[in-house]
Amino acid sequence: MGSALAGAALALALAACTTTTTVVKYAGSSPGSSARASASASPSPTGPTVTITPGGGDKTADPSTGITVTAAGGTLKNVTVATSGDPVTGTYSAGRTAWHSAATLNVSQSYTVTADASAANGTTTTKTSAFRTLTPASAFAAEIFEGQGQTYGVGMPIMLTFSHPITDKAAVERSIELTTSKRVVGAWYWDGNSTLDFRPRDFWPANTTVSFTGRFNGVLGAPGVYGDHTLTQSFVIGQSVIAVASTRTHRTQIYIGGKLKYNWPISTGRDALPTPDGSYLTVDKNNPVRMIGGTKGTAGYYNELVNWAVRFTFSGDYYHSAPWSVVDQGTTNVSHGCVNLPPADA
Repeated sequence: MGSALAGAALALALAACTTTTTVVKYAGSSPGSSARASASASPSPTGPTVTITPGGGDKTADPSTGITVTAAGGTLKNVTVATSGDPVTGTYSAGRTAWHSAATLNVSQSYTVTADASAANGTTTTKTSAFRTLTPASAFAAEIFEGQGQTYGVGMPIMLTFSHPITDKAAVERSIELTTSKRVVGAWYWDGNSTLDFRPRDFWPANTTVSFTGRFNGVLGAPGVYGDHTLTQSFVIGQSVIAVASTRTHRTQIYIGGKLKYNWPISTGRDALPTPDGSYLTVDKNNPVRMIGGTKGTAGYYNELVNWAVRFTFSGDYYHSAPWSVVDQGTTNVSHGCVNLPPADA
């Protein structure tokens, strides 16, 4: 009698030291029935074998691999994940013999997974496992250029900058969700290893709300470098205002809402200082802007306050008022690279 009690106490002590528990229930006679008491009775059937990865007690689980639950000899009925971090959802395999979390887990976070499975003979298994994800030695952060609730033009790309070079670019891309209030077709493009841009195939539809979510927490962006935050941002695309300038016709057309609104004479860059060809975004606008060019004391030097200036390259190209070149606007290119406009049009 004494040895039996000692054995029971030892079993309880072992159970208290583990973070994984398994409970098997079976359909059969009650414990007090004669069939159960009979020495010739068949053994009770065992329940499905449920495996949870990461295993219970793991304190350095890899968040980038997520959670996997499998059931051998049965099917999964329910899987739940409790955590104080980002909620965890997942999907079942076709036969419900496996379940996997939909996204990466948070770094430095505790999780408790509970899984219920049942077999064809009616037996069920409930397994609970608790673990903690690793704390990375190095983490990357991501910033988005667009400001919360701000309004941008129809040509604006989404621009992300990462604090560490990203080598597993596919993992980062999988963690991004982009939602728009109007249908948009576009693509992401990596400019090197630290900048990721999204640009629509055509211009954004006017008056579109754009919502960005980057679930970077737990993403392995480079060997040993994990994301440690979720980035969200919403902004608005405003009205469509598109200027098209021609260095050959010396005219610029201004389209508002997709319709031609103005057709103005211009003068663009002279042969030695041509206006750059391409599609650009407005960078800023000011009235006036001090423009300085050339070398002081030499021919071609200028230092002028220029009115109604809209900048479209960081190197210093503008649409701006140019009363001094009105006589050339519409016929000849005489500027230092900017698009000269009549003062009233500018």
